Amino acid sequence: MNELQRRTFLAKSGLSLGAASFANLLARDGLADLATGLPPGVDGLPHFPPRIKRVIFLCMAGGPSHLETFDEKPELARLHDQPMPASFTDGQPIAQLAGKQLKVQGPMTTFRRCGQSGQTISDFLPYHQKMADDLCILKSMVTEQINHDPAHTFMNTGTAISGRPSMGSWVTYGLGSECDDLPGFVVMTSIGGRNPQPIASRQWSSGFLPSRYQGVEFNSTGVPVHYVDPPAGVGKVGQRAVVDAIAAINQHRFARHGDPEIQTRLSTYEIAFQMQTSVPDLVDMSDEPQRILDMYGATPGDGSFASNCLLARRLAERGVRFIQLYHRGWDHHGDLERYMNVCCKLTDQPTWALIQDLKQRGMLDETLVIWGGEFGRTPMYQGKGGPGRDHHIKGFSMWMAGGGVKPGISYGATDELGYNATENVVHVRDLHATMLHLLGIRHQRFSYPFQGLDMKLTGVERARVLEGVLA
Repeated sequence: MNELQRRTFLAKSGLSLGAASFANLLARDGLADLATGLPPGVDGLPHFPPRIKRVIFLCMAGGPSHLETFDEKPELARLHDQPMPASFTDGQPIAQLAGKQLKVQGPMTTFRRCGQSGQTISDFLPYHQKMADDLCILKSMVTEQINHDPAHTFMNTGTAISGRPSMGSWVTYGLGSECDDLPGFVVMTSIGGRNPQPIASRQWSSGFLPSRYQGVEFNSTGVPVHYVDPPAGVGKVGQRAVVDAIAAINQHRFARHGDPEIQTRLSTYEIAFQMQTSVPDLVDMSDEPQRILDMYGATPGDGSFASNCLLARRLAERGVRFIQLYHRGWDHHGDLERYMNVCCKLTDQPTWALIQDLKQRGMLDETLVIWGGEFGRTPMYQGKGGPGRDHHIKGFSMWMAGGGVKPGISYGATDELGYNATENVVHVRDLHATMLHLLGIRHQRFSYPFQGLDMKLTGVERARVLEGVLA
């Protein structure tokens, strides 16, 4: 009975805030950073000098229409309301329109050539039009999953198989953290638009990597991180003493069992201990000038994409390696024009503000910003409360901006109806390979042993770095 009670106590006390003494031992053995308890990254990484320090991934969850954002198709307008040519759709994967009469839906907005580069951007995105010369627009994206959850899983992990590490986890595993009092991988979500699809926390899971590399979700409203604040009446000195005592027990257990998850618990809660000070400072926007709040259109603490973009810049300033913002509301099967106006009003200005803010602070050159959804939308009409579009995986648009990427260019193309990617086709794994390349990582040599295999973010299928977009 005593042994059972002791084991139970040790198992539960493993969820402590960590201790400097044990972090010292790990650091001495090259297993962890002295200040944080976090490992410094994989030995030998980066493979070559990186172009960027961090990634900010702006996820437009639901799948924005490329045909109403960046991919102008005059032929689509000419064929509006006519039967969709069978040569495009026969034998092709279709989501909700499968087995139905397919009609062409013309563009629901106008496009302009913008900036000195002449990038084509729709009138739904007036602030994107202002930053056309900063964007590298990928017009030939393809993916392999046609429904939301598996498509998000594929975009985040490079496979539709659940339980694999997310790209943010891969990056923090490989390169470690630059921040000693915040997680290396932070996720935030906002809502606004049609039918906000749920986003499961496994989209930022560490999968088979040690759990210390999973993303940490910050709340957009209220307390930013649950359970970080100390209990009422508990001071920092007393808490530190408890932490050190429990860590000594964990040190004994680690020496006996060698369980790496003990290291994870220690490092995670050591960061949690530090976050009790760092998080309130992070979310206190009182030091932000009103002109910056106005630029983003942000009211701090309101849970909006605008406030999350401003917080993303503050996280980047503090050394967070991978920041992922989801905006849920882009699933426009019907009433597309109305909901495009809603989604773009909520996200267009803050996205522009984030790029400008990073640029004026000298941070854009060391940051890669990626914008896009899990797939695009069909050239065919779908009607649910007004014209809309179905899910589409054979050709859609995303963009990149920042360090190491050519600004003011369009890369790749789709056919005359925006159905198939036809020129410089970009697979999701190519996007991952290019992101890793900009971080100084050769994707072919970046792996983790699991179940007898050397697992990679880019998988065993051919993935290529997009040399044509590199500055």
